[in-house]
Amino acid sequence: MKNDVIIGFGSNINPAANIEKAIEKIKEKFLGVQLSRLLETEPLGFKDQDNFLNGAARFKTALSSDALKDWLFSVESDLGRIRTKNKNGPRPIDLDILVWNGEIVDKDVYKRDFLQTSINELSPGLIGKKGENEH
Repeated sequence: MKNDVIIGFGSNINPAANIEKAIEKIKEKFLGVQLSRLLETEPLGFKDQDNFLNGAARFKTALSSDALKDWLFSVESDLGRIRTKNKNGPRPIDLDILVWNGEIVDKDVYKRDFLQTSINELSPGLIGKKGENEH
C-alpha cells in the first residue's frame, strides 16, 4: 500500500540552498513529489536568529511512518543538522511528517498558520475538515 504523505520543511541557515538540497533528495527517493510555495516566517520561541523559509512536499511512499521518519532524520544529518538543547534554534534543515494518509499527525499544524497554508496548497480543505475543533 502506498501512503499519502505531506512533510513540512524549513531552514534558516543558508535556507534556499539547503531546502533545494533536501527537495533534490526527496525527489530522488519518491516519485510525483508536489511542492507548496516557500513562505518566509519569523522564528518561534527563540527570536535571536534569522527568519525561516518553510514549505511542504506531498508524495506517496511504501515506507512506514517510522521508516520515513528515520529517512528524514538521515537527510537532516546529511545536510548538517546538529540537534542541540535549543529545540527552536537555527538549523540548516528541519523535516517533519505533517499529514499521513489524510490525517494530521503533527500537532504543531494547529499552532502555526504557515503549516496550515502549505498543507492547504497541497491538499485543499484538509485543515478545515479535520482541524476546526482541535485548537
